[in-house]
Amino acid sequence: MDYRKESDSIGEINVPVEAYYGAQTARAVENFPITGQKLHPALVRAIVIVKKAAALANKTAGQLSANIADAIVKVCDEILSGKLTEWFVVDPIQGGAGTSINMNANEVISNRATELLGKKRGDYSLINPNDHVNMGQSTNDAFPTAIRIAALDLSTALIDEMNKLSKAFT
Repeated sequence: MDYRKESDSIGEINVPVEAYYGAQTARAVENFPITGQKLHPALVRAIVIVKKAAALANKTAGQLSANIADAIVKVCDEILSGKLTEWFVVDPIQGGAGTSINMNANEVISNRATELLGKKRGDYSLINPNDHVNMGQSTNDAFPTAIRIAALDLSTALIDEMNKLSKAFT
């Protein structure tokens, strides 16, 4: 397997060349191999909805340029249509109260948006996971919001099944 070198505040780490995630996700995978499970698709969709909303809000507020915001939104739409989901690799039971999941989303979105604008994965000079995708967000807000969105998404099927059960008893 070929790797690219990425750096974060801890130092350098190898990230698979084909990966859309980056250094912080690679560290989370290395440090938190707890369940071996993948994130629930509803949670992936939900965190991406949060990222898309933030990009649109930051564009409207004049904090994020249109070309960067539009690239982020386009990637979010790709993920919401089922693409790139294999790059959400963080264990669902990970340290940091959602920090690794939040950063996994930021890095996947950043790297794909960077490609859309003509640069290579791992080059964060144009679209940075923290400065652009995560702009104005705290994991302490983004992750609980994503959990609520996922719960609402999943509750529709639960309510339907509860209604069927109720009818079965009458």
